[in-house]
Amino acid sequence: MELQIIQNKIYEIRGQRVMLDFDLAELYEVETRVLNQAVKRNIKRFPNDFMFQLSNKEFDNLMSQSVISSWGGTRKLPFAFTEHGVTMLASVLRSERAIEINIQIVRAFIALRPLGFAA
Repeated sequence: MELQIIQNKIYEIRGQRVMLDFDLAELYEVETRVLNQAVKRNIKRFPNDFMFQLSNKEFDNLMSQSVISSWGGTRKLPFAFTEHGVTMLASVLRSERAIEINIQIVRAFIALRPLGFAA
């Protein structure tokens, strides 16, 4: 997968670089609810500095910036995962695809570090 595709799914929210649950689910090729169920079963692995749920205002702000154009809608606000939270996802999803994609995602986060945030 191209690094730029992943970097385009990294947003800055609450002063942190994060990826949203539905983008991660797409990359991992699982349903968003499956990803979130795996997280809930292992919630102790995801403290607030690894994952948080967006507020209505934060989500509306992303929508108004047209950052999220392909979002299909849901009854729940999305969860945002920091770099550490994304790393933890590979251990709870336990698939070859999750491991492969996680390596690429970590590389994308690392590549953004020296450049400042520009996604």
